[in-house]
Amino acid sequence: MSKPHQQHERIKSALALRGISLSDIARQLQVAPSTVTIVSKGDRRSRRIEAALAAALGCDAWMLWPERYPERKGATSMPAT
Repeated sequence: MSKPHQQHERIKSALALRGISLSDIARQLQVAPSTVTIVSKGDRRSRRIEAALAAALGCDAWMLWPERYPERKGATSMPAT
């Protein structure tokens, strides 16, 4: 399993533990669920969607995708759930 796919699965699992789905995030942002999935998988970027996913998990976007935020180099990634 590739690193982006693993990260996507971790995000989905962490959201599920909080009773939230990617579709819930999509409804909140008024975008298609597939758009949220594409961003979560790392196929496309959207700072707005990244921020919404991070907020739902109680962290910052750079913690979920440290490779997308090189200005945070050396910072720790997503907190363990």
